[in-house]
Amino acid sequence: MAGYEVSVGADLLPGLLGSQDGLAKLVETVLNQVLQAQVSESLGAQRHERSEERAGYRNGTRTRTLYTRVGPVTLLVPQTREGGFSTEIFARYQRSEQAFVLALMEMVVKGVSTRKVSAITEELCGASFSKSTVSALCAGLQPRVDAFNERRLEGEFPFVLVDAMFIKSRDGERVVMRAALVVSGVDASGNRQILGVRIGDTESYATWDETFRWLIERGLKGVHYVISDDHGGLTKAVAKHFQNASWQRCQVHLMRNVLGSCSSRVRAEVAAAAKLVFNAPDRDEAKRRLVEFSARFEKTATKSVACLQAGFEDAMTVLELPEKYRKRLRSTNMQERLNEEIRRRERVIRIFPNDVSALRLIGALLAEHNEAWQERRYLDMDQFNDWKAARASQNLPNQAIPLAA
Repeated sequence: MAGYEVSVGADLLPGLLGSQDGLAKLVETVLNQVLQAQVSESLGAQRHERSEERAGYRNGTRTRTLYTRVGPVTLLVPQTREGGFSTEIFARYQRSEQAFVLALMEMVVKGVSTRKVSAITEELCGASFSKSTVSALCAGLQPRVDAFNERRLEGEFPFVLVDAMFIKSRDGERVVMRAALVVSGVDASGNRQILGVRIGDTESYATWDETFRWLIERGLKGVHYVISDDHGGLTKAVAKHFQNASWQRCQVHLMRNVLGSCSSRVRAEVAAAAKLVFNAPDRDEAKRRLVEFSARFEKTATKSVACLQAGFEDAMTVLELPEKYRKRLRSTNMQERLNEEIRRRERVIRIFPNDVSALRLIGALLAEHNEAWQERRYLDMDQFNDWKAARASQNLPNQAIPLAA
């Protein structure tokens, strides 16, 4: 069944995003894929398959034009020698085409669970697929996800951003929490790339250690800065695999920690004062503002003061970079936006049938975002390269505050 998916991949998706013709082509391809799946199920065997359950044989195809709001699509309707194969499941398509187009896109691009796809096709088409057929159609996306997620990483990636989100997945009869570990980078040309995603048992040192090893084996190199939240297992793994890199603690996450440590009565004041610290133009001014913050809230927000003081040095690493890079590299907001896109679709699924299904959906979404990212450069790297050259001429390391092992 996976062979029916070959033409539904990277060659169609740019057209889908950019033109009406591309959407019509996607609908046409998927409908023909479903027709092939249906005739295989009707006959009890795939093309050229020897099977004791075979109930008949194919006898070529006939064309049928289906007119939709996205344009005419040409169906290659399978025929059988006995003439018993019916295409009536598409009769309702013209009456509910908009919903069905979205369902088809969801099936092919988002890799939703077997139960979800089965319910959609039964409601819209008046017929349902067997579990094995639906699973095969969903799994048809797997080769494209694997090609994206296992591709060779070419060139250097000076900036690497990492984050994790938690999802629910079935493990036998249990529903368990899984960590989706997403890693992105900015390459030497200033383009963003999603480097990969892994599904782990937890956001632990072991899972991050395995993830970074996997990325390095695929070619990740030239890392100067790693931006992430302050997670013990994560920072330990970063220190192990990127020993000459600097770690930037996400200022947004630190701000949340600071505000979560004070009462609601002073929270707005604490937020405004902490923001002044983060927005300081240089390290000396940031330290001066931290002293003012500490003096002002040492009695009314003692825990917030301690929290900001503890995270200050790691959160201000970005000040060593030229100013034009600081706003985008002071936090993992880029990763957070990716997580929001994943979460918006994950809420529809709620519980993935297994880890493979979760990786397929998340990987497909990230592949789409990665393609869109290539249309526009994220950072102009000229000043960064000049900064590196200047430090090298002074025999200074490229990194400001190397991570301790």
